[in-house]
Amino acid sequence: MARIGLREFTALARVMADGRLLRYGKGARGQTERFEHDFAARMGVDHVLTVNSGTSALIAALAAAGVGPGDEVLVPAYTWVSTAIAPLAVGAVPVLVNIDESLTIDPAAIEAAITPWTKAILPVHMLNLPCDMDAIMGIAKAHDLVVVEDACQAIGVTYKGRRLGSIGDLGAMSFNHHKNMTAGEGGAVLTSDDRLHVRAQMYHDPGNFIRGLKATEEPVFSAMNLRVSELTGAMLNAQLPRLDPLMRRLRKRHGLMAQAFDGARGCRVSPHNDPDNAVGLSVIFDRAEDAQAFGGIAGAERLLDTDRHVFRNWEAVLSRRSFHPKMDPYAWANREIAHRVEDYARTLDILARTCRVALGAQYPLPVMQLRRRALRRALDQRAPTRKDTKTEAMA
Repeated sequence: MARIGLREFTALARVMADGRLLRYGKGARGQTERFEHDFAARMGVDHVLTVNSGTSALIAALAAAGVGPGDEVLVPAYTWVSTAIAPLAVGAVPVLVNIDESLTIDPAAIEAAITPWTKAILPVHMLNLPCDMDAIMGIAKAHDLVVVEDACQAIGVTYKGRRLGSIGDLGAMSFNHHKNMTAGEGGAVLTSDDRLHVRAQMYHDPGNFIRGLKATEEPVFSAMNLRVSELTGAMLNAQLPRLDPLMRRLRKRHGLMAQAFDGARGCRVSPHNDPDNAVGLSVIFDRAEDAQAFGGIAGAERLLDTDRHVFRNWEAVLSRRSFHPKMDPYAWANREIAHRVEDYARTLDILARTCRVALGAQYPLPVMQLRRRALRRALDQRAPTRKDTKTEAMA
């Protein structure tokens, strides 16, 4: 979670003193426009559009890509519910896909889930952990699919030299209170495709026809209001210089905390899709009961117990209810789409055996060294498994 301090207070004070909170009419002098320019340069994309939430960013990205009724969008079964709700918001349906031990969408499961009506893949970089983007982009190219990266939980993280959110056709970021950068709430749509950017701009503002969009042949269409004010832009401008130092701290602490699991019995550090740049840490146990016990220790958390990111708790999605019966995306689908819990036993098993380990970027290294030793003591004090007991008897 990002820090808030004097820099943010000063930035907000300047906007308040100016008295003009609307983002428009200021050009390059505006806080929001300046953030979009600087963030695009930092992320390695041509365009950034700031919106009012990560959910809005996902919806605007799908709308920009032309995803709509009758389309299927592949979504991991482990993510925040907004990833699954976003396709519904544009009239498409989410098709849930199992994760692998990296805690991200399984490329093999993506291949198995593709149908003639699949339009897009929504890979999610959970807990600062990157998806296997090489495999995903290869699959998308082979099947002519759109890729919208949900990088809401991985702002600033790199994958083989590229920033997450810059690899797919579009990327979505979230700036809510729990993210690597925060404005309390907020989000962004990233892309290097000029047409997709213009369409996202149109979708996020019902007044787009008077905003002086850059010359484009894209016809104007009706839209939502997902705009932000200059207060959001000011907060994000103040946060941006802290992003790369945060990544460096997390990388250093990853190496430190991972040492707690060297040679430990019955568990191992989860596989990572770019281990040289790891800034998120999880550990997978052989037994779910060991993961549950370990998850009760300070600095650790069993992922199945977090509830909010586990698909079986997404009542709004699993019930297939909409705000009006005639506005039901499932009725527009080309086939019956069922979200059956038994189809995602693999995801539930992985989550039941996996614990997230906090890297404590806000704490001094000596504090984290103490925590690392505490975690290792907890591992060593566990009761031996049946396998351990059998091995010791044979010895």
